[in-house]
Amino acid sequence: MALSFRELQQGLQAPWGREHGDAGGGAGADFDLLMLPSLTMDPSQLALVTGAHHYEERQLFSLMRLRNPGVQVVYVTSKLLPELVVDAVLELMPGVPTSHARRRLHLFDTDDGSARPLTQKLLERPALLGRIRERLRPGRSFIICYVVTELEKTLSERLQVPLLGTDPALGYWGTKAGSRELFARCGVPHPPGTGLAHGLDDLAEAVADLWERDPGLGGCVIKLNEGFSGEGNARVDFIPLGLAGLARSERVGRIRRALEALPMPAAGWTELVASQGALAEAWLEGGDALRSPSVQGTIHPGGMVEVLSTHEQILGGAGGQTYLGCCFPAAEPYRVALMEHGLAVGRALAAEGALERFGVDFIARRFGERWDLQAIEVNLRQGGTTHPFMALRAITAGSLDPATGCFLSPTGQPLHYRATDNLSDPRLRGLMPLDLIDIVAEAGLHYDPARLQGSVFHLLGCLSEFGKLGMTCIGRDPEQASAVYRSTVAELLAGACARRGAGLPEAGG
Repeated sequence: MALSFRELQQGLQAPWGREHGDAGGGAGADFDLLMLPSLTMDPSQLALVTGAHHYEERQLFSLMRLRNPGVQVVYVTSKLLPELVVDAVLELMPGVPTSHARRRLHLFDTDDGSARPLTQKLLERPALLGRIRERLRPGRSFIICYVVTELEKTLSERLQVPLLGTDPALGYWGTKAGSRELFARCGVPHPPGTGLAHGLDDLAEAVADLWERDPGLGGCVIKLNEGFSGEGNARVDFIPLGLAGLARSERVGRIRRALEALPMPAAGWTELVASQGALAEAWLEGGDALRSPSVQGTIHPGGMVEVLSTHEQILGGAGGQTYLGCCFPAAEPYRVALMEHGLAVGRALAAEGALERFGVDFIARRFGERWDLQAIEVNLRQGGTTHPFMALRAITAGSLDPATGCFLSPTGQPLHYRATDNLSDPRLRGLMPLDLIDIVAEAGLHYDPARLQGSVFHLLGCLSEFGKLGMTCIGRDPEQASAVYRSTVAELLAGACARRGAGLPEAGG
C-alpha cells in the first residue's frame, strides 16, 4: 500500500540533512539523493528572471555530497546538462577523484525546455520516473528540492521516496503575513505593518491606517503575500501625496490612486492581490547606514535547528528590492544577533513541522554605534545565498564557527566571498562555457586552495544566449573577496572582447 507524503517523511533519517561532517563528507554516509532543482514558482514573477530555466544549474553544488564514496546522486534537469558544466563542479571537490564521483552521479532530463516547472514535466513522463526510481534504493533514498509545492509533494508520493523539505501545507509560514506572525511570536523585531488585503480598496484603507498610526512615516512597501526575490515588492512614497490635513476619504483616495500607478515588477499584480493578498510595511529609513543582511538555517529530521550562514544582500532593480547578489558573512557588529534571531525563528518553524532550508531577511540601520535589526520576511526554500555557501563549503572543506559566524578553512583562516547570479553584460553574449573556462585558466581566476582565493562559476547555460552568469569570488577578508570579484569581471570582459576580435573575418573581407 502506498504511503502518504507525511508517512514517507517519517522515514527520513537525521544525518541525511547534514551536508558536512560524517553524513555529508565522512565515511559513514550511505544513501541516494534525488536532486530536483525545479523552480516551481509563480510564472508571472519567474518571467522577470532572465534565463530562469538555466537556474536549475545552481543546485549543482549539492554534488558536494559525492565526496562520500557511499553516496549516489541523481540530478534531474529540463534539458541535458553539458558534461563540461558538470565536470567543472566535480573538479572543485577536494578529497575524491573526479572519475569516482562521476560514476556515482546519474543525470536525467525531460528534454523539455519550456517555461513550465521541471516537476510538472517529470510527472507527465511516467517512463522517465520509472528509470529514476530504479536508481534509488528503497529505504536509503530521499529528495531535495529548491522549493516544495503540491507538485513536489505529488512526485514524492508517486516515487514513494521521502522529500526532505517543508510540507506545502505549512507554506503560510513562508508568506509575508506568516512571516510577520512568526516574528511576533518569537519576539524578533520587525517593522510596523498591516494585515492582508485582497483588493486595492482594502489595501488603500490599510495603508491609510498605517500612516495614521505614524504620520511621520515617509513611505511604505507593498508586498505580494507570496512574492519572492523582491519581485513582488514596490514602494509607495507618502511625501508627494500630502496626506496630512486631509479627510479620511480623501486620504484613502490619494493612496488608492498611488497604488493604481505603482511600478510593481510583477505583471498583473492587481490580479495577484486578489488571489494571494498583499500587505504594507513601514519603509525603514534614517540612520547613518542602511544594509540588508540575512541569516540562513536548516531544520534536520527530528527537529534540530542549525544556523548555516549570514549574508549581506546586494539589492537593486527599479525599486531597489530585487536580489542581485550577496557578501559573506554579514557584518560583525550584528552577525551574532542575526544568528540568534535565525535560531529563534528556526525553532518556531520546527515546532510547526517545517524541514530543511529556511532564511530570514532583515533591514539593518546604524544609529551612532548602535545597529537596529528589523526582520522583514521568512523564506521556506533554498535561495540566492544557498549555492554560494554550498560552493564555499564544498571546495574548502571548512566549517562555520557557531560562536562568531565566521567560516574557517581547515587551517583556521577565515574566508569571505562576494557572489552574484546577475553578472550580465552584452559583451558576454556568444561566449560558450568552454570559452569561459579558457579565460579563467589563462587569467588564473579559478579558486586556488593554496592561496585560499579565486572564483567559482555557475549559470553557465545563461552565458551564450543572455550574456549572463553567476560566480562566487572568495578571499581571506572582505576587501580581498571584493578585489577578486572586480578583477574577475574585468578579465572576463576583456577575454570576451578579445575572442570576438579574433573571430572569423566577415564575408568579402
